Amino acid sequence: MDDIGCALSWGALGAFIKHLPMTSALTREMHPEESTWATTMKTNAILADIYDVLSAINANLSAIGSGRRAKQPKPYPRPGKKDVNTQHIGTAVPIEEINKLFRREE
Repeated sequence: MDDIGCALSWGALGAFIKHLPMTSALTREMHPEESTWATTMKTNAILADIYDVLSAINANLSAIGSGRRAKQPKPYPRPGKKDVNTQHIGTAVPIEEINKLFRREE
């Protein structure tokens, strides 16, 4: 840490931290779910891909002979990826309004 600002710039430190592998101690501390996924990532990613393919095959097979199109199945949830179909309720409230609500009149 003594080298930051002299031999090592803040930008270089930021680049180093940004590109740490998912199995590093810092990443495990900051993103435990994603790092757990990454430690067994190859196996988990392959299994999730297999699940997605089998779901699509199953959907296509169930639609055969029914005269309707196969419904696209949802992909297996992967950590770090947000579901685009997630609904949010309401909007963010500014901190000033929250402070006004909880401020005591003395």
